[in-house]
Amino acid sequence: MNSDLVATIGFFDGVHRGHKFLINNVIDCAKRSGGMQSAVITFDRHPRLVLHKDFQPQLLTTADEKAERLKATGVDRCFILHFDEEMASLSAYDFMKTVLRDRLNVRKLITGYDNRFGHNRSEGFEDYVRYGHELGMEVARAEAFTLNGVQVSSSVVRSFLSAGEIRMASMCLGYNYTLTGKVVDGHHEGRKMGFPTANIEVNDKQKLVPEAGVYAVKAVTDGGARTYGGMMNIGTRPTFDGTDTTLEVNLFGFEGDIYGKTVSVMFIDRLRKERKFSSAAKLAEQLNADRDAALAILEREG
Repeated sequence: MNSDLVATIGFFDGVHRGHKFLINNVIDCAKRSGGMQSAVITFDRHPRLVLHKDFQPQLLTTADEKAERLKATGVDRCFILHFDEEMASLSAYDFMKTVLRDRLNVRKLITGYDNRFGHNRSEGFEDYVRYGHELGMEVARAEAFTLNGVQVSSSVVRSFLSAGEIRMASMCLGYNYTLTGKVVDGHHEGRKMGFPTANIEVNDKQKLVPEAGVYAVKAVTDGGARTYGGMMNIGTRPTFDGTDTTLEVNLFGFEGDIYGKTVSVMFIDRLRKERKFSSAAKLAEQLNADRDAALAILEREG
């Protein structure tokens, strides 16, 4: 017989500080129960991918990153459900009965302050409480997590990243936003100016890329063996009349061949917007200033 569970449910993209606040409520409640285990219930893909075939998600975490961060919360159990059309068709009542109660043995459900589930997401917290009473399941709602006047949510984090507000995004996440990808052949314009760059092709096309600009970053190479400070440019290289968006990182102090290797880039702060310069020499002059600014930021970060 499975253990009785105190659980919460959601997509948990980013596993940010608001999510951790909710999960900590679940963990504390399970400890006070004198026998129930804590659990997080999530899905293997964004529900809107099933409900709207043309939906293009911009995710804060890949599936593997999310699973790793959920595990690190200290919750007893983590269930990753396969979300398909059959599950999407379930009403909130049927989902609570067949999935939460009968399959997973949830005896207490703690929802996020704004969480809705079930077909068409038409029902709300009062409905869940009523269904829970019928099913022998207690339903409670956690408060919103507010930080410096900001109600932390995945959409808020996305809006900060899309505006290049890296510090605010990191504050809400509780960690540095990261992109991971393989180093591919680039245009080599940076090398000609004394700033060789690694051109990153992000592994997961659904991962959100911050707004175009120049950023102070830390980069992990060789599976975590080495960490380098650096600066990354996201954009179309307007000085060279580029058209495609590229992600190019200059690693401070790195020497050697990095092509084909996987690099994880952690965003620390934004230095400036991307702009077009009158010549490569003027751009090189700015890159020297960018490097000094990035080094100062990274030194303060430690």
